Amino acid sequence: MLIRPRLKTEHWLPDAAVGAARRAKLFTPEEMVCTTTLYRYIDDQRLEIRNIDLVEKANRRTKQHKSTKHKRLAGRSIEERPKAVERRKQFGHWEMDTVIGKRNGRESVILSLIERKTRCQLLRLIDGRDSDSVEFALREIKLEWGDCLRTITADNGPEFSTLDKAFEDTDTEHLLRAFIHLMRSRLQRGPHRMIRRDYPKGESLDDVSPSQVLAPQDRLNGLPRRKLDYRAPQECFETEVRRTRRSAQHVS
Repeated sequence: MLIRPRLKTEHWLPDAAVGAARRAKLFTPEEMVCTTTLYRYIDDQRLEIRNIDLVEKANRRTKQHKSTKHKRLAGRSIEERPKAVERRKQFGHWEMDTVIGKRNGRESVILSLIERKTRCQLLRLIDGRDSDSVEFALREIKLEWGDCLRTITADNGPEFSTLDKAFEDTDTEHLLRAFIHLMRSRLQRGPHRMIRRDYPKGESLDDVSPSQVLAPQDRLNGLPRRKLDYRAPQECFETEVRRTRRSAQHVS
């Protein structure tokens, strides 16, 4: 059955499994169940899947985060960010955060960038939670995806204090601009929970290889999303990249 392995081994959300099955017309209308029914089947243990097997389920309590202003800003305030970024209609606007293993952040960490329109995610293992490591990784990313970077938004952590420096020699059509949250906020709470399936909090990332980090990246980017009409982020991202590069060729 399609749904069971998707949920249990590939960590799809029930809604993604239902939407992908409906989009691919794998079942007749009489056989097709809705997301609510699928959750009920899981609760009733009719699919040999437990709630613990799901990436996100049940814990809806939200924590209250205090806004803490920082004196140091690596870029303009998020209040200055163009409205097009909020609407997710324009390709090339990214959010960036870090996923740490041990709490002190002095060991290797994962740098995470998410493109807002396509929800495609890039994961890179870096040496530490410091600005030099972040800057080095961003320069590598720019070599491959520089023409797909319009803006980048991060929180005001010290590891992002040199964002503008990493792109000061940008020669693409759109000069990348950094926008900063004035508080230590979790920009990517949902995707982080999925990454934690592979790399739980408190476990060192020093023994993880860069190639191993690509496994959760590929899984996240292959997960159909409702907001993408149940297409996968990777598919949408590749479409946008081709469109962007064709447009650049016509201009040149």
